[in-house]
Amino acid sequence: MNKVRVALVGSGYWGRHHARVFHEHPQAELCALVGATDRGKPLAERLGARHYRDLQAMLGAEKPDLVTVCLPFQRQAEMTLRVLRAGYAVLTEKPLAATSAEARELLREAETRRLFFGINFNHRYAHPFQLARQAIDRGDLGETVCGVWRFGGAWDPQHPHGTLIESLCHGFDMLEHLIGPVSSVMCEMTDKTGAGFRSAALSLAFANGAVASVLGTYDSSFEYPYSHYFELNGTEGRVFIRDTQKHFLLTRKGSEISKTWEAGLFNDAARQFTRMMDAHLDAVIAAFIAGAPPPIPAQCGLRALLVAEAAIASHAEGQRMPVGL
Repeated sequence: MNKVRVALVGSGYWGRHHARVFHEHPQAELCALVGATDRGKPLAERLGARHYRDLQAMLGAEKPDLVTVCLPFQRQAEMTLRVLRAGYAVLTEKPLAATSAEARELLREAETRRLFFGINFNHRYAHPFQLARQAIDRGDLGETVCGVWRFGGAWDPQHPHGTLIESLCHGFDMLEHLIGPVSSVMCEMTDKTGAGFRSAALSLAFANGAVASVLGTYDSSFEYPYSHYFELNGTEGRVFIRDTQKHFLLTRKGSEISKTWEAGLFNDAARQFTRMMDAHLDAVIAAFIAGAPPPIPAQCGLRALLVAEAAIASHAEGQRMPVGL
């Protein structure tokens, strides 16, 4: 096919990165940008796209091949559903929706219409996590036993459980991607700062018998060293990742010699947090052109929401909660 014509809904911080990637992609054309206000109009004009205030007007005029929806998660499901009901393929930002009920409705609509429906869990495409996946597939870690995910900074998600739903969804997805389905959750949260439950500590159990701990907080700072780190232990080795894309360490059991990856002097792109989106959207465009399923299907967004909702219920009930299928 010719270039994939892409329309963007939303022009906030991450929406602008969607716009950049699709505008720069040799096999894509950013044809339109939709916003509730004219805030994104200068961006659209600069990138040679048309700006619309109305979604239906844009769909009728442009008839894009793919629509990418990038809105605050409280509004994400409503707009995504409208696009799916109009019969268009969708790439949505994370989280998929604010609730699992909304997510299920989106998935039913996409399945009924047999639409391409992916989600932007782009942490999977950070080079260290690609190396971790390869190490697991080679058997370097043996059987996975336990993991750790820590992510913390300063931000106001404007939702009492925004840390769990909007931020830790990346951790839930990555842990399921590398270990397997989460079967149950125990969670403690605090609203000590009076801004909602912005700090949460979770204990996860997996269907295959592995366990993991998760710590997420927006009562912190992104300027702190080790704002994010990930550890995965197996019976034969361990992977450690620092700050998502900055450092990868693989150590085999019984060895005092480790293998390390860090971006080289001229590999600036690998050090940029937002550039892992480029790698994911490369895969999205390739899959779409090939008529293949999205590299990260939207069902993964439902899984992350189910883990988050089990965590919320666990904190409220003071007991371990199962994660729904």
